[in-house]
Amino acid sequence: MVQVRPFTSEYEEYVRDESRSVGEAESISFPVSEDEIRAVLREAFVAGGPVTVQGARTGLAAGAVPHGGHVMSLARMDGYLGLRRDEDGRFYLRVQPGVVLASLRKALANKAIPTAGWDKESLAALEELYAGPEQFFPTDPTETSACIGGMVACNASGARSYGYGPVRPHVSALRVVLADGDVVALRRGEVRASGRTLTLVTEGGREITLDLPTYEMPKTKNASGYFVRDDMDAVDLFVGSDGTLGVVSEVELALTPAPAVVWGVSCFFENETAALDFTCAVRPRLSRAKAIEYFDDGALSILRSQRENSVAFASLPPVEERFACCVYVELDCNDETEAASELYTIGDAMAEVGASEIDTWVARTDVDRECQRFFRHAVPESVNMLIDERRRTDPSITKLGSDMSVPDERLHDVVSLYRRTLAEAGLESAAWGHIGDNHLHVNVLPRDSRDFAAGKKLFAGWAAEVTRMGGAVSAEHGVGKIKRGFLETMYGPVHIREMARLKCQLDPKGQLGRGNLFGEELLDEMVAERLGARDAGGWAGTGAGADAASGTDATAGANAVPADAEKSGERA
Repeated sequence: MVQVRPFTSEYEEYVRDESRSVGEAESISFPVSEDEIRAVLREAFVAGGPVTVQGARTGLAAGAVPHGGHVMSLARMDGYLGLRRDEDGRFYLRVQPGVVLASLRKALANKAIPTAGWDKESLAALEELYAGPEQFFPTDPTETSACIGGMVACNASGARSYGYGPVRPHVSALRVVLADGDVVALRRGEVRASGRTLTLVTEGGREITLDLPTYEMPKTKNASGYFVRDDMDAVDLFVGSDGTLGVVSEVELALTPAPAVVWGVSCFFENETAALDFTCAVRPRLSRAKAIEYFDDGALSILRSQRENSVAFASLPPVEERFACCVYVELDCNDETEAASELYTIGDAMAEVGASEIDTWVARTDVDRECQRFFRHAVPESVNMLIDERRRTDPSITKLGSDMSVPDERLHDVVSLYRRTLAEAGLESAAWGHIGDNHLHVNVLPRDSRDFAAGKKLFAGWAAEVTRMGGAVSAEHGVGKIKRGFLETMYGPVHIREMARLKCQLDPKGQLGRGNLFGEELLDEMVAERLGARDAGGWAGTGAGADAASGTDATAGANAVPADAEKSGERA
């Protein structure tokens, strides 16, 4: 039986995640099975109090940072449970939520998936898997130490989401333990809503009818709040729910055949307008592009400086001073003839915007692609190093990073908004990210506390403008605690109340992931509305910053869990 332990200094790392926010907790557990998850939740349900579920704590929105109560770490639930092959020949791998992405990739690539406890059917499917073409899991967040459960919780994506989408379409089944310890088992296609009403039947025999929120999601890359639409699949509600509706105890992942040929193409431009025009021109003409990424002048300048001044970055390829930005395109093709055809299309699009196909790096081998990957990943790492250096002078500042997206037709508009407002505020910045999805991580690099405050104010304005453009305030990192003010900007108070009410239909005491998506005061109001004030629990105010929600997208420091902060980057 899992042991619930008092929270001592031994577990200090479990009150923070990559957002650099810090919380507090009274107890912690490390379950290794679904039964142990159920036991801990049953006990917590009787006792009352918050429960915060954690994976690898690589998140950037403080969703895994506790606000008092109990921490449930799923890091030790890292088992591979089985494999099946459907009638169309596609493979589906069942894993526990603590499986780390890097380990999964290695196991698939090396044909070394652990099989302890597998049944005969799974072992037979594994033989077929190993005998056929290589399979892979395409979701590609930069932080490969992310775990599968955390990726499901925030609907993680990354560079390859342009071609493969976020994690959601690759999740074919889930097992979810509800707050009271009951279990919902879902397989894609088997349980669907009727309009905006969804009925779930638990393994304990209960029927739970859910009233889904009535908002319409933006038609763009989006990880902001609950996924809802008419007649939706029940699996999709739990993917991206930020640990607020239940604890995922098992995930089935749909695998994808690995591409035969992968080429990476870094395209350099002397001005940003040309890069934006190129992106808009090339998107509809490339059939095999799986990633279209961007690095602006600020990002390239930081890389040049790092290459000159840091031994760790000395192997970065040089970038000529005349280049103001770079667009990286990754091509997954069936053969080299197809890849060459796509490459010619890229060259034609560059010429049309006044750039030259000569100003490219084309990576055709694993070694060359690794060099490009180092170039891409060095940008956020270098920015983090820069801010860490500045924090030695002023510990109150952190990097401020956006995670917003807009529809295709608004790409030029949103970049113009960023440039104009940054210039007006006199702020230093660097931008990179998923330009193919109109999703740039614009990072403000504060030099002092005044810059920090100005950056937070700027982001609040961006959230409102992006919403007016039909965009999303969080495209891949999730909302967590940090961006819940932005979520209200995006959907409005009526729809936020609908979300809180939905949560309470599955979590009647409002225990799971408190502070994620909406403030604790609103949650307690919904609990009281559902159960009556006498049974509401009254937990508002437990933990640091219990209902702060100023609606900015920046990290507020290391001494509290802010509702108005985010540290951006490329992690899941």
